[in-house]
Amino acid sequence: MAVHIKTPEEIASMRVACRLGADVLDFIAPYVKPGVTTGEIDRICHDFMVDVQKTIPAPLNYAPPGYKPYPKSICTSVNHQVCHGVPGDRVLRSGDIVNLDITVIKDGFHGDTSRMFLVGEASIQAKRLCEVTHECMWRGIDQVSPRATLGDIGAAVQAHAESHGYSIVREFCGHGVGRKFHEEPQVLHYGRPGTGLRLTPGMIFTIEPMVNAGKAAIRELADGWTIVTKDHSLSAQWEHTVLVTESGYEVLTLSPGMPPVPAFVKNSIAVPA
Repeated sequence: MAVHIKTPEEIASMRVACRLGADVLDFIAPYVKPGVTTGEIDRICHDFMVDVQKTIPAPLNYAPPGYKPYPKSICTSVNHQVCHGVPGDRVLRSGDIVNLDITVIKDGFHGDTSRMFLVGEASIQAKRLCEVTHECMWRGIDQVSPRATLGDIGAAVQAHAESHGYSIVREFCGHGVGRKFHEEPQVLHYGRPGTGLRLTPGMIFTIEPMVNAGKAAIRELADGWTIVTKDHSLSAQWEHTVLVTESGYEVLTLSPGMPPVPAFVKNSIAVPA
């Protein structure tokens, strides 16, 4: 597994790109309300990235092996859509939950992050799924240190999700990120403590658990991108990009508009300005 350890100069560039990605989520938040289409959210984000930030939307025309080019600038995954939901004519309604997945490219570096949004008045069950998934992400993040392994991250995420009766999607995982959209290592959201690659200062990767209210099984829609739960249960996802430091970690995608960091988080993190 060839993991690229970032130089101080690359880390500085990643801080900029990741902060810009998080800024898109803060900017779009007031627009995520009943009556808006996912296509309109995509257009607003695209214009903000291109015209205001002078960044490049990484998903637009992204085509990994075996996939046709992705046609939009962000991903919008609603309710039982797990990930890679393609924006379009779908109108958001009160009670929906939606994940907005943002990746911008600034000066050749990728800033990758996603966040759940409650549309109007969501149910208690939907709110709880989003809250627990947010906690799952932070449980994983808080394992990060030069003394830890990838298995420590996955085990912490899995244990928290399953303790609430939820399931972890296993077909998709976190990943290294930098000059490339997807790099090594693969960061699984399940596993056993003490197993897998040992973390090294200078590694940068995402932690982005996808948690289903029902069973873990998923399927792909005919558009070739959108992934949904097989049992039509709700799914939630949160994502941060994390740097391994000499003493712990730094979360690169923090922003003023994000939800509060859970009280159980004990390790060193960057504080949003």
